[in-house]
Amino acid sequence: MKPQRIRLFVKTWCPWCREAEDWLKARGLAYERLDVFADPRHYNEMVRLSGQTLAPVLEADGRVLADFGADELETWWQAQGWS
Repeated sequence: MKPQRIRLFVKTWCPWCREAEDWLKARGLAYERLDVFADPRHYNEMVRLSGQTLAPVLEADGRVLADFGADELETWWQAQGWS
């Protein structure tokens, strides 16, 4: 089973954010890309969800992973039972 809603908070110049997007795309997962520099509302929500200012932050069905690389994303994703 996969999550119903995936949101990815990114900073456009962030290499880890691009890695996270590539990871999601490689698995055919639809997600909403939220650029935290383009819209301050996205930045504020990212901080509220994660408690920090670092990106990327992924929210999937209310579960949050913050400040990660692709390896951490893979491990976290599997731990959620979404493999």
